[in-house]
Amino acid sequence: MKVKMLLDEGRPKVDPDALKKAIEGAGMKAGDRGADIGIVVGGDGLFSAYGKNEDVPLLFVGVRSRGATGSKAYMAAAYFDELPSALKALAEGRYEIQEHGRLEVLRNGKRLGEIFTDVYLQRGAESNCIRYRVKVTSDAATTEDAAIGDGMVVTTSAGSTGYYSYPDRVGGTEMNVDSFSMVGKDQIGICHITPTYTERVGTGEHPFRYTVSRDSRVEFWIMRPADARLYGVVGGRKGIKVGVHDRFSVFPSRNTTKVIALASP
Repeated sequence: MKVKMLLDEGRPKVDPDALKKAIEGAGMKAGDRGADIGIVVGGDGLFSAYGKNEDVPLLFVGVRSRGATGSKAYMAAAYFDELPSALKALAEGRYEIQEHGRLEVLRNGKRLGEIFTDVYLQRGAESNCIRYRVKVTSDAATTEDAAIGDGMVVTTSAGSTGYYSYPDRVGGTEMNVDSFSMVGKDQIGICHITPTYTERVGTGEHPFRYTVSRDSRVEFWIMRPADARLYGVVGGRKGIKVGVHDRFSVFPSRNTTKVIALASP
């Protein structure tokens, strides 16, 4: 089995040589060309970044963090200190490959890219709350939210434990991944980020977080000029600057991300 090593190019959480040594110690080869699988070592942000671009099956490996605000790597199949046993499971065929549907993102009708976990609109440092709208269209119905707040997130099932789940973590309790993964594979999740007000247009409802069917098309745009940015589609920490003329669309992609799930010993 040939393994592609996928680390943060700027700040890898582990020594690349240590990862290569572990791979070779398990009787596998390390290399990019013709790789059978990829091993991503880092946190959920790195998993998300590689997950939207790589075609080979991916094993997500987390690095334990002692800090309260350190990476939790909720999507990890194993931690780096458990890598030898994880590689043994791979060599023995004790795993399955799960396919996760991606979402495609357009800006003003032009393709920006795909997401494996989530995409989110958020106010920048130079802005107060932003005013925006979210329109969801499906075969069943069309709804529209008007909102004031820090922004909103659109997520796949794989992104359930990311930004979408922030309301479950503000109490400081440890998150149980199995019980908090609230977006099904046949759904898209939508969550308003610390809103001061929301309204479902034409109703008396005030939506906060909800799921819609995966065949839905989600559109969103800001109503007034603001320092607003879109994150999750392209690389970089600055995001994409958003203006009142921008209209974003999110809908199911034909592509999938293959994730390796290890079998229990």
